[in-house]
Amino acid sequence: METLRERKKQRTREALLRVAIELFTTEGYERTTVDDIADAVGVSQRTFFRYFAGKEDAALALDEMTVTRFVEAVRARPSHEPPLEALRQAVLESWDTLHEVVESVVPVERFLAMYRVIESTPVLLAAHLRRSAEVEEVLTRVLAEREGLDAATDPRPRLLVAVFSGVMRVTERQWLTDGEFSLEAMRELTVSHLELLGPALTGKWFPYTKT
Repeated sequence: METLRERKKQRTREALLRVAIELFTTEGYERTTVDDIADAVGVSQRTFFRYFAGKEDAALALDEMTVTRFVEAVRARPSHEPPLEALRQAVLESWDTLHEVVESVVPVERFLAMYRVIESTPVLLAAHLRRSAEVEEVLTRVLAEREGLDAATDPRPRLLVAVFSGVMRVTERQWLTDGEFSLEAMRELTVSHLELLGPALTGKWFPYTKT
């Protein structure tokens, strides 16, 4: 059972994260300092660093929460599903349950706005891509274990994860370019791009018509 001390620490962390995301998305990442975040919450800079290694850690914390949820969803998919279908269903489940993950901290709209900050801030984008590569390794191991394979000798889990991650990266970029920054738009693009994956890899290409 969670103690009063643990609940207080969780509330402090969420308050710091909430303020950090609000400041990053309204004032800009570069213009926001650790002192700004700490002062807004009414704590010391030292307290901030008890919960986050720095601004970058705070900026990517919500994304890390959602990624953790996605990996857990992949692990929980039924064993009879083909690997790509397991990834597809897990990512859609993650979008459908996003509110449950982030709304204890910020509204979903604020979380989505943070995507734009990450994409437009070189240091955050580099960190995001680095963390994405680390997640790909985790997913590779999860799929290999799920299928009873050795990822060191069987390239299929790593190849599939690389392709899937590429699709998700293209989806993120188009979502940001299209300008419709809603959760529904992101989900629709995810479905559309994953459905194009098979034909794009194995079929003859014809002029593409957006449905």
